[in-house]
Amino acid sequence: MMELRHLRYFVAVAEELSFTRAAARLHIGQPPLSQQIQALEAEVGARLFERSKRWVRLTQAGKLFLTDARAILAQAEQAAQRARRAQHGEAGELRVGFTFSTPFTPLFARTIRRYRQLYPDVALTLHEMTTLHQLDAIEARKLDLGFVRPPEVALPQQLSLTTLRRDPLLLVLASDSPLARKRKVKVADLAHLPWVMYPPASGVGINHAILGMCRAAGFVPQVAMEAGEAATIIGLVAAGIGVSVLPSPFNSIHLEGVVYRPLDDEGALASLQLAQRKDDNSPLVEAFMRIALED
Repeated sequence: MMELRHLRYFVAVAEELSFTRAAARLHIGQPPLSQQIQALEAEVGARLFERSKRWVRLTQAGKLFLTDARAILAQAEQAAQRARRAQHGEAGELRVGFTFSTPFTPLFARTIRRYRQLYPDVALTLHEMTTLHQLDAIEARKLDLGFVRPPEVALPQQLSLTTLRRDPLLLVLASDSPLARKRKVKVADLAHLPWVMYPPASGVGINHAILGMCRAAGFVPQVAMEAGEAATIIGLVAAGIGVSVLPSPFNSIHLEGVVYRPLDDEGALASLQLAQRKDDNSPLVEAFMRIALED
């Protein structure tokens, strides 16, 4: 069976046009080299060299074979280099999910920019998805990592979460609301107000935090309207439909008629976490995690 070493032997003889010099270059004996070339010719089914006691020449078949042999060796070396780079997390594909609020956090932009600078040959694909949909995709191996908010369901056993930062939860309310005059607002003050929230089946992690705070304050929020996008929720608040609570990164969305106020309640925070499979120790994932956790 033809092996890469046979091609290397052939190329050395073809370039040196001398079995003696080729053997020295390859650090093998001349008789074994001659035997390997003869075996290669038998395998190929064509004579590759013309020989005499004084000279060695390529046949026409040998000239054509030399072009292909060099291409095969170059491709094999390229494949080996790519494999080595993948082993060090420098090549391959990394699929990362993120929630709707994640791009508003400086940490996300810094992590993605830094990763692309350090690993330009990695095919980094980003997918905007809700927390629950990300967890499903990671579990199904359709995503490798995900920027998520704390999920409202039990985490699958094979997944783990690493907390990256904790964002304050902000009350989103109409600027003409009496509560807008306060510097901070307690969740209990919202008990009798209509709410604008994500749909329960949307898979958005923030719903879990909101419902937990409301229950702790002794009430269940009266949902006047549901919307699947944060920008839509903020627009509905501006229209006077109700109040809402969103992670602080969304306060960069400036809309006339809307103000943001901190919640004066313990634990009014939403963690931004990075989800991954526990059994995924690939260099690609490890490199991304390391960059995301940098100060």
